[in-house]
Amino acid sequence: MYERYCQQKEFKAKILEQSFGEGGGPEGRIGTKSATLEIKGKYAFGFLKKETGVHRLVRISPFSPQKLRHTSFALIEVLPEISKIDEEEMKISPDDLRIDVFRASGPGGQYVNKRESAVRITHLPTNIVVSCQGERLQGLNKEKAMKLLYAKLYQMKEKERQKEIKEVKGKPVSAEWGSQIRSYVLHPYKMVKDLRTNIETSNVEAVLDGNLDEFIEAEIKS
Repeated sequence: MYERYCQQKEFKAKILEQSFGEGGGPEGRIGTKSATLEIKGKYAFGFLKKETGVHRLVRISPFSPQKLRHTSFALIEVLPEISKIDEEEMKISPDDLRIDVFRASGPGGQYVNKRESAVRITHLPTNIVVSCQGERLQGLNKEKAMKLLYAKLYQMKEKERQKEIKEVKGKPVSAEWGSQIRSYVLHPYKMVKDLRTNIETSNVEAVLDGNLDEFIEAEIKS
């Protein structure tokens, strides 16, 4: 959905990391377990930052032999790219990092699974884990993973700052399970509803195809 939204907005979207569920699908995998997208474009973060939160999908699962209705939840985090100045302010000691390399997984032609180019970085003081496997060279994957780490540490600092001033600004929306912001229902009826702005539409297919402007603009205005 977000890749298609980016195409419509002429943003550049690239998958940095993707992990798959296990099961009887192609190559023994079913669906996407997690994914990290890098999105570049004018005001991209400004448009997308309010998409942070829990998204709920209700549908007849294509993986259910009995064709039963299933409810799925996806947690979305939208992080800004941190400038070098901010990186210098958030100095990270090399001793605080554990860096693991592994073979890239997933579709990607003959290059995949031949070299240990994928990188996983664990920030030991906070236990934040980031990874990148979208580039062919290990050095580039490490660079992208470090940018993700800086962004997550920045987000953590922002949450701490918001807690200190919540009496002034009110309680911020938390990106934790239970903080559902939007529902996408495909069965027994069709409806997409944003629980923050009450914007809704029955054209679920269009929304899942990336037509998010109505929801995003309403949240920005609010």
